[in-house]
Amino acid sequence: MNSASLISDDGPAALIVEGGAMRGIFAAGVLDTWSRAHYYPFALCLGVSAGSTALAAYLSGQIGRTHGVITDVSCRKPFISLPRFLGGGHWLDLDWLWPVSLAEYPFDVVEFRRRNTPLLIVTTRVADATPCYHLAEPESMMTVAKASCSVPVAYRNFVLLHGEAHTDGGVADSIPVIEAYRRGARQITVLLSQPWGYRKRPARYPQLLRYLLRQQPVLAEAMLIRHQQYNAALDFIRNPPADCEVRLLAPPPDFKVGRLTRNRQTLEHGYQQGIAAADCYLQRYAGCSELTGSENC
Repeated sequence: MNSASLISDDGPAALIVEGGAMRGIFAAGVLDTWSRAHYYPFALCLGVSAGSTALAAYLSGQIGRTHGVITDVSCRKPFISLPRFLGGGHWLDLDWLWPVSLAEYPFDVVEFRRRNTPLLIVTTRVADATPCYHLAEPESMMTVAKASCSVPVAYRNFVLLHGEAHTDGGVADSIPVIEAYRRGARQITVLLSQPWGYRKRPARYPQLLRYLLRQQPVLAEAMLIRHQQYNAALDFIRNPPADCEVRLLAPPPDFKVGRLTRNRQTLEHGYQQGIAAADCYLQRYAGCSELTGSENC
């Protein structure tokens, strides 16, 4: 990324966290570090898929919640099962994951309400494959976040919100940086779940995807062009408008965590990489070098 393109501005600050299932462990390390430093400068947050639950934990000050859900609950056998999927069930069973994670890692509604920072959770409306940006309310936000996390095909159901079927927010707007700018943010921090330089490619098996989503053809076509909106967001990050500053945190090139990684050592290393990135960010932008331990920023 060309640092010369980062133009300082006094506009509202926004934070965006991308999804990516188990790759969210990087964001967990970043956000836990910021919580420990009491770093909450953002006027608006936008989360997609796993990024939405990570932001909910951050805004409620729950250090370790996202780390625990990823390295503990999500690694258990009932959540991910390819044989179950091949037999007609869920590959990623959110109907099992959601109640278990909320029971063992309860969400702090009181602290989230006290923080009072707007959080927009992105979902994709199945009927027309358009992005929807839901203002998180303590009583309903975990249901909306479940919709945002529900990867089509891998999770065979759709979550109903106000009577309409919704699915993974990443289908329609994986990195809502343009939406944040449209809403007035002029200083935007983006947490990616892929190393910088990654570009999304077209779907490998388009006809299979069309078949699996034959009852939702509009959604299928949106998934086939998902790489276009994803890469357009990356282009915005690389070359933002003159009145916008973009601050980027992305996993390093040796980040080994994939969407379905369950190796705890690999996940823990990814978490530590997030901590290191957050330390460097605080040193550069917040003057918090006394709070960090990183020497190679």
